[in-house]
Amino acid sequence: MIDRLKLKARRLWRRSRRDLSDAWATLRQNGPGEVQFWIIALIVGIAAGTAALAFREAIIWLQATIYGESDFRLASFASELPWFRVLIIPIIGGLVVGLILWKFTPDGRIRSLAHVIEGAAMRNGRVEKRAGLASALASLITLSTGGSTGREGPVVHIGAVISSWVSNKIRADGVTARDLMGCAAAAAVSASFNAPIAGAIFAMEVVLRHFAMHAFAPIVIASVSGTVISRLYSGNVPEFTLPSHTLAFYVELPAFLILGIICGLVAVVMMRTIFVAERLGDRMQAATRMPTWARPAVAGAMLGLIAIFFPHIIGVGYETTNMALSGDLLFWNAVVFAIVKVIAVAITMAGRMGGGIFSPSLMMGALTGIAFGWVATAIFPTVSGAHTLYALAGMGALAAAVLGAPISTILIVFEMTGDWQAGIAVMASVSLATAFSSRLVDRSFFLTQLEQRDIHLAAGPQEYLLATIHVGAVMRPRGVENGASDTQSWELVDQGVTLAPGDTLETAMPLFQKLGMDFIPVTRPGAEGEAPDLIGALFLVDALRSYNRALAECAAEEHS
Repeated sequence: MIDRLKLKARRLWRRSRRDLSDAWATLRQNGPGEVQFWIIALIVGIAAGTAALAFREAIIWLQATIYGESDFRLASFASELPWFRVLIIPIIGGLVVGLILWKFTPDGRIRSLAHVIEGAAMRNGRVEKRAGLASALASLITLSTGGSTGREGPVVHIGAVISSWVSNKIRADGVTARDLMGCAAAAAVSASFNAPIAGAIFAMEVVLRHFAMHAFAPIVIASVSGTVISRLYSGNVPEFTLPSHTLAFYVELPAFLILGIICGLVAVVMMRTIFVAERLGDRMQAATRMPTWARPAVAGAMLGLIAIFFPHIIGVGYETTNMALSGDLLFWNAVVFAIVKVIAVAITMAGRMGGGIFSPSLMMGALTGIAFGWVATAIFPTVSGAHTLYALAGMGALAAAVLGAPISTILIVFEMTGDWQAGIAVMASVSLATAFSSRLVDRSFFLTQLEQRDIHLAAGPQEYLLATIHVGAVMRPRGVENGASDTQSWELVDQGVTLAPGDTLETAMPLFQKLGMDFIPVTRPGAEGEAPDLIGALFLVDALRSYNRALAECAAEEHS
């Protein structure tokens, strides 16, 4: 009897293994079905949410180990530490960050949320895994040793690394991989900020940059799973604690519109300061021949000097943000803290130390809002509500202007604070801030970063899709019946008119427009001292047909 049961168990085990193997082969060959994809989205959401929670807890543990206190009271605690300790910690942290990036990234640069947006739009929903993991570790050390940035960029990139790994394993096409990346981003944001609604909208508004219905359900599933992970660990508590707010009277709304314009201006100043600091850092590094690994350490030394006098710049800055939201900062304190914070964030990012921009934007918005609130309530005391309401509205307005994401930012502010009564004021400020700032930058901080790398996502798919189509995939090979003649091709090559198979239509289309030709020869470099190899020709009609197909596929994805 026992032998018979063992035999049945072995047969059942073999059949189960065979069925699982067949299912895995079918999944990799044909892609996941709808139900399968939802299950995968749930798994990716749990993994990304767990990674985001682990990243947050690692920061808290490292800060407590290095400084003796976590971010929630770090500014007050650091002000009591010996000055040399406050100075030396960011230097050591910067040196470690520099060595990590020098060893594990090809260019010594941190991978950020901008790279996730680029991966979704142009790399079939994939990001670099090795450089991404190194950037996550570098950002963890930065935020734990005095860097003045936030954690949302690193956790979203960690989620994108996870989704890229899964997409490669199941051989997902571009649409499926992008949806999985959206799932990972949603789970990471919702777990990091305990904000499930905002996490889902953030993934579609910022990462995917569309609201396609086919992506909505799996992204919501992943976002909810990330929130559940967070709440199982830390409970259902808002990120910030603040008094309840009520709008005193609708006549006060113009003040919030003015605050929105001011926050949009401050956001532009903040973003441009970071970009200017980045260029200055590049020039200084080139002039001094500074090694790549030393640049974060120099930035750390500058941050340490500032932190001796203004410890509020250390880390994410939750303590200072809470003080602004609670009305515990006076006008001049808020103004000075805001100026110093902008400088510290610019130094951290220009020093390539890692971290995100969202949390600094929240802090800057709260500081700008509370400063404005003191003025507004002093000028019109009879028709004004609490000055802390301006801090809440400013927090949402400035962050929305930086992210270029008004919908998800409004929701994040509400979910992080638990205050839904101040919705009218926040929405009024956010609308003006985003409308104003988007005219002065390329829609957002991340899209402006990409624009400076000649990646034109801000202009829409009609611009950036050209850079996704390679000449080698569209050209007609040499010798085919409807190809270009060798005689005409070599004449053009002798005139210097040629393309390489690795070039994209972004390079080819301006050439067609400039030369007015029907085709351009495609060559490969020959051996040293020899003529190039003619391998084919790119015809204008083929380029246009491929471009139109890409536009149609993009439109179909966004409206499906």
